[in-house]
Amino acid sequence: MSTESYRSYGYLNPAIDFPAFELSSEFGSFPAYAGGLSADEQARADDLLRDNIVISLHDHPVRFPADMRETPAYNRTGRQHTAFEGLRASGLTVVFDNMMDGTAIVTGNAPWRWNDVITDLGMRQADLAHQDEVTVIRRLADIHEAKRDGKVGLVFGLEAATPIENEIDRLDVLYGLGLRQIGIAYSDANALGSGLNEVADGGLTNFGRRAVARMNKLGLAIDVSHSSDKTGIDVCAASEHPVFITHAGARAVWDTRRMKPDDVLRAVADTGGVIGMSAAPHSTLSHEHPLHNLLSVMDHFRYCVDLVGIEHVAFGPDTLYGNHVDLHTVFGPILRAGAPTPVTPPFEKVEYVDGLENPTENFHNICGWLVQNGFSDSEIAAVLGGNIMRALEQVWT
Repeated sequence: MSTESYRSYGYLNPAIDFPAFELSSEFGSFPAYAGGLSADEQARADDLLRDNIVISLHDHPVRFPADMRETPAYNRTGRQHTAFEGLRASGLTVVFDNMMDGTAIVTGNAPWRWNDVITDLGMRQADLAHQDEVTVIRRLADIHEAKRDGKVGLVFGLEAATPIENEIDRLDVLYGLGLRQIGIAYSDANALGSGLNEVADGGLTNFGRRAVARMNKLGLAIDVSHSSDKTGIDVCAASEHPVFITHAGARAVWDTRRMKPDDVLRAVADTGGVIGMSAAPHSTLSHEHPLHNLLSVMDHFRYCVDLVGIEHVAFGPDTLYGNHVDLHTVFGPILRAGAPTPVTPPFEKVEYVDGLENPTENFHNICGWLVQNGFSDSEIAAVLGGNIMRALEQVWT
């Protein structure tokens, strides 16, 4: 069934399924980033984006309501619109899609409920099964097939393993339903370990160690982006496979708990893992570029490259189709814990992150910056996706 006929069938028909919500544009309403590339630089960037496997370690490839205050009700429908047109124009081969805004914060009577996760996984894949533009990634061969066929692949994941509670076999269930990446904790502690919001950092629990071993056995990529520092280091020591920070930055560049200190960054690299640079509003700031934009994110990128080597660095911008700043305002009381600290002078609050505002524009601008700043073709290929592929070869066994 074609995408258009499926939309008319009703699942993606706003008049039937979403009568109360006007969805945001897939391409956004913010000005395009002015990168200042020459014609030759632009041509080289376009070639590199076209010829290489390009992977976002963390983005939300779905459309949000035009009025972000409607997001809780929208998410509770369990039916999010995939941004097919935006993904088609993104240059991406694969997006790691953590479904966080559908399951972690507002769906159900409490956050991180098991039934909500199962519903979200099923609904999203039912949507994708009725079109031929976006495909679900479950193994490395699927990534190569997506690149060959000109499709965009989604890797489903969770930002925390909280929904498994203390039932380790639920990891097997999630894997069987298509999940291929999972976080340990999201800011608050759970049965596996401490989140980055905890005052007393207890690290990885005994149950958490058993869970890490099961994740390794199943072939689930492990993420410690929102875990506490000690939990992240403990996970790296316990895991037999590479560990990921899918979306964060360097605390030495911007001193908040949401960023990672050098010892955590090194621990992840020592596993053979990869660190994805985030661009969520007011997170990856820098003293040199206090206005959050592509340049401030690249200050974190340069720092991590110098610290652990370019073979351990990639990008997980954490963007979406909608007003991300407004989303943080709506969920401020929830997101503020462990998230970027309030923006104070000389750091400036922004209406949008210039150059990294949605999955469509992200990697066009990232690739252009890498070309403009003297990186070789092989280095660019590595950070666009090659580093992630190398780590996944060890994880998805």
